[in-house]
Amino acid sequence: MLASTNRLLAGAIGAFVAVSALTVTATSAPRYDGMWSVSIVTQKGDCDRGYRYPIRIANGTVVNGGSDPFTISGKVAPSGAITVTVSSGSKSATGSGHLAGNSGEGSWHGGSCSGIWTAERRDS
Repeated sequence: MLASTNRLLAGAIGAFVAVSALTVTATSAPRYDGMWSVSIVTQKGDCDRGYRYPIRIANGTVVNGGSDPFTISGKVAPSGAITVTVSSGSKSATGSGHLAGNSGEGSWHGGSCSGIWTAERRDS
């Protein structure tokens, strides 16, 4: 159970990720606000192969959009550049990428795992 939980956590953590000092202006960030569905694919490491998680973006700030027990924090720049950190307990992962219109993509890494992510807007 612990190994499965750790793999799930590593994937969730890899979901999206990277603490950054991006500055987000209140006037341009809201164009990405709303609920997004993020698909995470592990390409390297012993984490589960794939995951799908909801995230919410509000005024350019990224947070957990569901009830899964992990913390998501991050920022979306006016250009659509996104950086995120996902953590649970002592585990964390970072990711970055770009949103444009109603979709996005990027990469993530956490622990011994890494991969790619894609996102699509669920509401506008």
